Amino acid sequence: MSVNIQHLDSVLKALFTPYKERVPDVKKITNAMVEKGLIKDDSEIINDHIAFRTLGVPNLGMASFEKIFLHYGYKKKSPYFFEKKKLDAYWYEPPYSHYPRIFLSELRVADLSQQAQDIIYKYTSDITSDPVDAIDLDNPDQVGSFFYQPLWKLPSKEDYLTLLEESEYAAWVIYNRYYLNHYTISVHELPGEYSKLENFNNFLESIGVILNTAGGVIKTSKDGLLKQSSSVAKIIKAKFADGEEQDISGSYVEFAERLVLPEFQSLPKNQLTKEHRRDGFESANADKIFESTYLEQTSKNIK
Repeated sequence: MSVNIQHLDSVLKALFTPYKERVPDVKKITNAMVEKGLIKDDSEIINDHIAFRTLGVPNLGMASFEKIFLHYGYKKKSPYFFEKKKLDAYWYEPPYSHYPRIFLSELRVADLSQQAQDIIYKYTSDITSDPVDAIDLDNPDQVGSFFYQPLWKLPSKEDYLTLLEESEYAAWVIYNRYYLNHYTISVHELPGEYSKLENFNNFLESIGVILNTAGGVIKTSKDGLLKQSSSVAKIIKAKFADGEEQDISGSYVEFAERLVLPEFQSLPKNQLTKEHRRDGFESANADKIFESTYLEQTSKNIK
């Protein structure tokens, strides 16, 4: 299958532009990296992966959403299950190595209480066909705008808060819908000491970026080869269907260091490629990264 590179570039740009505007940490971090001489501009940042959240209901969820990226040459890889958070997830390998991986998660709606299910279906039951089937996947403008289309009406504040008590993930999706949840800076691609996540985190904290401390600031895979950290989601002013307003969690930025696989340790750094480093994801890491939008973390952003 041939992939239209220009179209995929357009889709990713359409995703990223509104996200940058909504998440001030993106510009703050980029500007500081330029000032420090780590990069010349944002085009030099290697995006490790981007992530989306979905609801496991008919005509939505991963089975619908993944069609977009499968169409653009992404390959579905390993599954993940988060029992406590009631989530399923997959990651998707890009068609070419310079594109970001995709991490797509889905709420197991049937595992929630009847009250929570009723609220979610109140907003999604009118969706009687897969909305992705209605767009021309070869039209990057249509695909790009799809991510910000209001597929269901805004919730009331009461419904949002009821969901929040049971599943902070559910509450995030019912309001934010398919908004880009985060993008990820590949720290190991940065120069010198800043290619180590510990050092990069120190740099982030020095410019006032608040980091997610769930499970520790750095979340490390069992094999020690994947290290991840993330900012705390920015607080946004949400306006609900009933006209009421409330500060809620928006999106955030993640940071990943993928270490070299043991069999390639002897290679000089200038010969290392993506294939020589730890790939995929780690459930335990991702479980705590999800909490970047949870109240225990975002309360640090409320002054």
